[in-house]
Amino acid sequence: MKVLLVSPEPESRELMRLAVASIERRMGGELKFVEAADGEQGLRIAFRERPDAVVADEFASRMGAFALAKDLRGAEEPYPGAIVIVLERRQDTWLAKWSGADAWFVKPVDPFELADRLLELMSTKGRA
Repeated sequence: MKVLLVSPEPESRELMRLAVASIERRMGGELKFVEAADGEQGLRIAFRERPDAVVADEFASRMGAFALAKDLRGAEEPYPGAIVIVLERRQDTWLAKWSGADAWFVKPVDPFELADRLLELMSTKGRA
């Protein structure tokens, strides 16, 4: 199983990785992580690597998590995996829904809730 982590902040990617890695034991398999520092790089990696899930930190940039999710879902061959967005503000939940994300969490994120929801989504999508 492969998970793409997207954030301009290495610390944020590390926290996401630690939260998501906790599902390995419950999945009965090892997770492989790939990382991107922004949405443009994340989009290229997602189309090339075809990860089972994308966890993206929303940040103000030309291509943040909302644009990444929207482009993945709106592609000629829509991305079939789980997309989770980590929000800075509760007011942006409507943008997360609009983007096609499967789930979103407002910072500070409970790592157990993130892991549980991602495992549920991956199971639903037949990826776990």
